[in-house]
Amino acid sequence: MTNIEICQSSCHICQRQSPSPASRPLPTRPLGATGPRVSAIGLGAMGMSALYGDADRSESIATIHAALDAGVTLIDTGDFYGMGHNEMLIGEALRAAPAADREKALISVKFGALRDPDGGWSGYDGRPAAVKNFAAYSLQRLGTDHIDVYRIARVDPDVPVEETVGAIAELVEAGHVRHIGLSEVGAETMRRAASVAPITDLQIEYSLISRGIEDAILPTARELGIGVTAYGVLSRGLISGHFSGDRKLAANDFRGMSPRFQGDNLRHNLGLVEQLRKIGEQKGVSVAQLAIAWVLSRGEDVVPLVGARRRDRLAEALGALDVTFDGDELAAIERAVPRGAAAGERYPSAQMAHLDSEH
Repeated sequence: MTNIEICQSSCHICQRQSPSPASRPLPTRPLGATGPRVSAIGLGAMGMSALYGDADRSESIATIHAALDAGVTLIDTGDFYGMGHNEMLIGEALRAAPAADREKALISVKFGALRDPDGGWSGYDGRPAAVKNFAAYSLQRLGTDHIDVYRIARVDPDVPVEETVGAIAELVEAGHVRHIGLSEVGAETMRRAASVAPITDLQIEYSLISRGIEDAILPTARELGIGVTAYGVLSRGLISGHFSGDRKLAANDFRGMSPRFQGDNLRHNLGLVEQLRKIGEQKGVSVAQLAIAWVLSRGEDVVPLVGARRRDRLAEALGALDVTFDGDELAAIERAVPRGAAAGERYPSAQMAHLDSEH
């Protein structure tokens, strides 16, 4: 059972207080065949610094602390989120956290994206010298002596992935990195990377409305013993149940350029959310919990990352760990949101071109 009830005064689903973390430890999952066990849900920290409009610094730190206190051990970031701001924010939060929580935290870092002073993007750099340079700055900003999982955010088309992974492997040998990850790569690239060094996990978008990995990428990851850390499980809030068609996005909110949030695409996609809402109300769970639980149901080798920026959203997301489905319920979800039902690509065309996973 979940800690959810249907309000008597309205049709909305209200979140009750979660039990204390000590009374219900979070389940864990293996991060691939060669990686550590981590909390079954991880925290994606990007939105605390960039791409979704302004965030509240104190609430962001409080949310990181709440996640650690609840038993979340995996925190994901990128050195280019806010041009280093996100790493410094996490470092600040870790320094202020109780020692026991701080020591359990595993930090996953993406690197390689090139930015300019105006916030623009100018490609990716996977050269071995650049890999080590990026790592040196990340270690300083995080205030740690090692990075738990290190991965290039997008494959550099001018550098063989074997060279990039080889450079991370050298960082592992030197003790600066514990595990090697990948991000948004296709099956062939995954095999090439795994031929150089053990790969712990592949970080890639996976949700009810982004299921392309099921054809070749997910089977290949399983064949190679590579776990999946799934981001975008709520499709940037689109299928959270909290996004409305009349919402005004800030100028610095990435979703203002995302095809799935535009015009007729948005109206169509929010129609899918309403179908999920009906199922959630019958089950007594929120739309977000339904969507996260669906990703959790894909296998013990899949760890969803939730981009909660507030403690209430975090509590809602963690409630998905109590949600299970029988065959009829999974079939109902598939009918409500069949594969390929979403309107619009998950990124603008210029960014889609950088995705090795889409080629």
